[in-house]
Amino acid sequence: MSALRLFRPDAVLVVRGDLLDERWWDALDASRAHRVTWMYDELRRMSYGTDTLGQIGAVATYSALDAEDLKRRGVDAHHVPLGFDALEAVVPRPVRGISLIGARYPSREAVLRMLARAGLDVLAFGRDWSRHPIDVIRTGACASPGVPARRELSRGEAYGAMRDSAATLNLHGDQDGFTMRTFEAPGVGAVEICDRPEVDGLYEVGNEVLAYSSEDELVELCRRVVRDPRWADGIRARGRARTLAEHTLGHRLRRLEQLWG
Repeated sequence: MSALRLFRPDAVLVVRGDLLDERWWDALDASRAHRVTWMYDELRRMSYGTDTLGQIGAVATYSALDAEDLKRRGVDAHHVPLGFDALEAVVPRPVRGISLIGARYPSREAVLRMLARAGLDVLAFGRDWSRHPIDVIRTGACASPGVPARRELSRGEAYGAMRDSAATLNLHGDQDGFTMRTFEAPGVGAVEICDRPEVDGLYEVGNEVLAYSSEDELVELCRRVVRDPRWADGIRARGRARTLAEHTLGHRLRRLEQLWG
């Protein structure tokens, strides 16, 4: 609130915002700044009350389901997906085979083990995958994931690891919206393999990104990107072009500007 009073902004973008109390929203009202709140998580994971959501102005959410639910409840809600940060520098990070960068969920661990059993090279990055003693102490994840793993990467390094892999996996958990990875992977020129075929609402599946519905289909896609790099390079180029044309954070901010009230 002190920054709000000091800088007197003309517009404010609140990201998530559920931990902000009434004093913040009252101060924002008093400032008369244009505002919009952008949510990158599901409502069920946040602590907003219905009354608050109806009073904070325009709400944007990455979850199409939440957007529709909020509209039915009378909230000025809009579906605005996440996007790719095209300003982040890519740090080269050669990776052999198929990469996964992100949290270690049991479902992700099962997928990587399945691919390894199928004879594919896989590599996971993240603090709870890592067997480095410091990471094991920090996370308490004593059990080995059963696949090759490395330590957590910076965003630039993660971009490089995705780009420099044969392909990178985008495996969702209990999420309604599409994660940042959905846009980051093709944005840096990686071959993205997504576990949600409905990504076809954002990209042309099979031409700009890859998606699967079964383990057999996933294995075949991974094998093809390894044995047919020319085909894979076409996926990379078209996915990157589509991302830069439609799915950067710059595109999302222009959309959010339209919602400032």
